[in-house]
Amino acid sequence: MQQSYQIVHSVREDLEAIVGIYNSTVSLRNVTADIVPVTTESRLTWFNEHSEDHRPLWVMKDGEEIIAWLSFSDFNKRAAYNITAEISIYISDKYRSKGIGSIFLRKAIEECPRLNIRNIVALVFGHNEPSLALLRKFDFVQWGFLPGVTIMDGIERDVVYMGRKV
Repeated sequence: MQQSYQIVHSVREDLEAIVGIYNSTVSLRNVTADIVPVTTESRLTWFNEHSEDHRPLWVMKDGEEIIAWLSFSDFNKRAAYNITAEISIYISDKYRSKGIGSIFLRKAIEECPRLNIRNIVALVFGHNEPSLALLRKFDFVQWGFLPGVTIMDGIERDVVYMGRKV
């Protein structure tokens, strides 16, 4: 039997769970460039920048539990870039490697015409092969490469810009 998940636009009450999932990735050192956990309060401005009809922030629920989230963010604040959005996906540790990323990416791509998005970009660490593989599965290709632009735990890390036209 296939698991059924609900995807909905987030509400303010979801922010604590969103931040909890995000913070669960900090120690992995392959998902986010934050090296210490963030606070719910520090993410409030970011949260408020999202809207259901332009740059959504969706949560995926298993029953009432938020198990993952996806955000579209401005690639650049200048108006001519409005057709391009950056995508981020974060998944609760116990739901990773269960197809959640694929479900979210499929929905994101399907929703792009409604959101007036023609290009999706994702910034991914070069050593994060699971995320790179997921994006490649959905026809994302490397649009840029930034060698050694981060240092975590004394190790320089590369960032790959992955992109896809929709």
